[in-house]
Amino acid sequence: MIENDLYRILQVAPDCDPEVIEAAYRALRAKLDPAHDVTGVHEVRQKELDRAYRILGDPGQRRAYDGRRAAGMVAVGPGPDEPGAVSVTLSDRLAASAIDRQEAGHMTIDFGRYAGWRLADLVQVDPDYLRWLSRHSSGIRYRGAILRLLADRDEHRTRLRVPSER
Repeated sequence: MIENDLYRILQVAPDCDPEVIEAAYRALRAKLDPAHDVTGVHEVRQKELDRAYRILGDPGQRRAYDGRRAAGMVAVGPGPDEPGAVSVTLSDRLAASAIDRQEAGHMTIDFGRYAGWRLADLVQVDPDYLRWLSRHSSGIRYRGAILRLLADRDEHRTRLRVPSER
């Protein structure tokens, strides 16, 4: 994820016009009056604003920043198809994960109602909880492992349903 979102610093939408970026920069910069700030925070804020405007005000740097920003964001949560669906395909998410099957199965949850449970055991008992956990902030560190185990489980269940050819 991008360290500080430059659009948030300038208080503008990511799809705004260059004129809006310039206007926001000028308005925010004008609000910072060093005479009224004895803490020196205005200097830090001014540097933040200057950096954001330097990058977003230049079309080439803005395109590069937008690319880095988009790559750092991962959409999770309900998708458009059905309630509870993950909006990014599992295969896409697994390709980005460096966790192998064995490591994923041995990870242990250390909080909540399933504290002490291994993910490999939990995927058999309560896969819906793991789906929820993969989208929740408390499950970020387990996300790759959970998605790998759920994908393996779904693949195994699909193979069991396919009728054999004779």
